Amino acid sequence: MEQEYYKTEKSVKEYIQLAKDVNGQELIEKLQVYLKEHSTILELGSGPGTDWGILNKRFEVTGSDNSLEFLKHLRANNPNHLFLELDAVTLETERCFDGIYSNKVLHHLNDQELKESIIRQKDILNDNGIICHSFWKGKGSEIFKGLFVNYHEKESLKKFFEPHFNILLLEEYAEFEEGDSLLLIAKKPTNS
Repeated sequence: MEQEYYKTEKSVKEYIQLAKDVNGQELIEKLQVYLKEHSTILELGSGPGTDWGILNKRFEVTGSDNSLEFLKHLRANNPNHLFLELDAVTLETERCFDGIYSNKVLHHLNDQELKESIIRQKDILNDNGIICHSFWKGKGSEIFKGLFVNYHEKESLKKFFEPHFNILLLEEYAEFEEGDSLLLIAKKPTNS
């Protein structure tokens, strides 16, 4: 599914401005309960780099994005750090990580793509690896600013993740209004 919004310099600058006051600090604090300091972590969809900067204070973070414009921005602002061009579905990397984090990224995947991403995430996680992902809460899907958005509820996330991960935390939180978002933290089962 080709999504052009994050692919142009103009839209990336627009998004950076729109998202300047939004970050995943609270999500990352919850992740820290389950993932040791200095663990290696892959951030999917680093975008403007806000959450990457917060994660980088505690973990060894590899950033990633599917947008060359965002990657250009990230690399220019953090020249001594690694940012991979990655698709959230295929995750074509030889690297393995202790954790994988995304903040409102995986909701751009349709159901089949999400299933493929979950399986691939499990493949590139070390034993007992932790995933931490946030989603918009709701039913159905829509095209928003040219981007596909797939809403989820607790039960749908369980259906996708429970066959592959042990769910440690699945809760609602407010990004803009009460209960508009879901946070999922899960652990890769040992020997899987």
